[in-house]
Amino acid sequence: MLRSTKIVATLGPASSDAATLERMFLAGVDVVRLNFSHGKAADHVARAQLVHEIGRKTGRTVGIMADLQGPKIRVGKFKDGKVTLAKGDIFTLDAERELGDQDGVGLDYKELPRDSRPGDLLLLNDGLISLEVLEVQGQKVRCKVIHGGVLSNNKGINRKGGGLTAPALTAKDMEDILTVAAIKADYLAISFPKSGADMRLARKLLHDAGGEAFLIAKIERAEAVLPDALRDIMDASDGIMVARGDLAVEVGDASVPALQKRMIRLAREMNKVTITATQMMESMISSPIPTRAEVSDVANAVLDGTDAVMLSAETASGEYPVEVIESMHRICVEAEQTQAVVLDQEFLNRVFTRVDQSIAMGALFTAYHLKVTAIAALTESGSTALWMSRMNCGVPIYALTSQTRTRYRTTLFRDTYPLMVKYAGNSREESLAEAEAVLVQNGVVKKGDLIVLTIGEPIGLAGGTNTLKIVRVGERRQG
Repeated sequence: MLRSTKIVATLGPASSDAATLERMFLAGVDVVRLNFSHGKAADHVARAQLVHEIGRKTGRTVGIMADLQGPKIRVGKFKDGKVTLAKGDIFTLDAERELGDQDGVGLDYKELPRDSRPGDLLLLNDGLISLEVLEVQGQKVRCKVIHGGVLSNNKGINRKGGGLTAPALTAKDMEDILTVAAIKADYLAISFPKSGADMRLARKLLHDAGGEAFLIAKIERAEAVLPDALRDIMDASDGIMVARGDLAVEVGDASVPALQKRMIRLAREMNKVTITATQMMESMISSPIPTRAEVSDVANAVLDGTDAVMLSAETASGEYPVEVIESMHRICVEAEQTQAVVLDQEFLNRVFTRVDQSIAMGALFTAYHLKVTAIAALTESGSTALWMSRMNCGVPIYALTSQTRTRYRTTLFRDTYPLMVKYAGNSREESLAEAEAVLVQNGVVKKGDLIVLTIGEPIGLAGGTNTLKIVRVGERRQG
């Protein structure tokens, strides 16, 4: 059964050999994530090449998303690798210190003293340890332990409520963007953006490097979820990732579910794609089955309307990289079957000012009310398919394109499935006939099925979709 919601899987030690990757593709991966927080440029180049090789072997179109590391807002290393902090302990974060001990630790993030004020609550190791700032003395931040625990090397630091000034793009990120362009990644995820300016800078750097990836803003800072900032970031991006780990630490875990729903709803209204991420199937790192809570979490993201759900350590380093994809597939399909189609309501209060967007919306409306088998969008840039995928009409959308980059880009769009065409003909009718033939050859439709086709004239011009046609497969047509 077709699955509308896409699955993003992170590659790592558990999923970088050809045999495992092939099984993952056959299990249903739509996009792979290359995590630039780990590995060297050569590692990412090799993995990207392997992804395309396995895609050709399995006949699967699998996109590539490069995920930049972003600023290292972390503590330094300890002399003995770790310490155990108890409630009430005095512990110092020292930007000038080399190795840490029971009294304090150095900082990879040297600007922390400048960003800290007495009374601030610093959250370490994903919020498991909390420190209250007592005073700042030069490069030292003297703290009192509020919630203790084991603190080991290079654990992350967040400030409750946000406010750390680290830039979204580091020197390493700027260097990595060159690799992203070289491997022709389809998506580029930017860590910790605070404003649209961060995304616009990333786009310029990528463009200057010759890259054409869609930009994904990872929403993980408290500042980024403020209404004006969120809209600014979305305006400058092609999509967002609801990165619930760091976000939960900064805004509080209880706030995340409502924020997730608000972000996904806004993204769909603004014609942006969404990925829901972090700990979705965390228990399956070491267990062959998910917890009931994880099943509900994935299903709720699907019901929220996310384009994709993402796996991190589950596939990068877990024991069951294939089984977790199979489980996620089953959960998504089951959740999608319960979704009510309320297309007419979604059209209310919407204004369409472009011809191509109006054609896309007309195709959805027609497909829904005629109960057609499929929608086929002949598209150069993928924009028509993207607009269609923002609303649920209960009919699968096939993005038929002659552009390789568009074929891979649409792998992340909800309810959208890419197919290649040649546009061998120069006329509309020849192109429509080719589209119909491709759908039949791929087993999407059969003779007698009703389909909706959209196309633009002149043929092959991006942004020119201006025609909608209703076709019964196999019937003779006249131009």
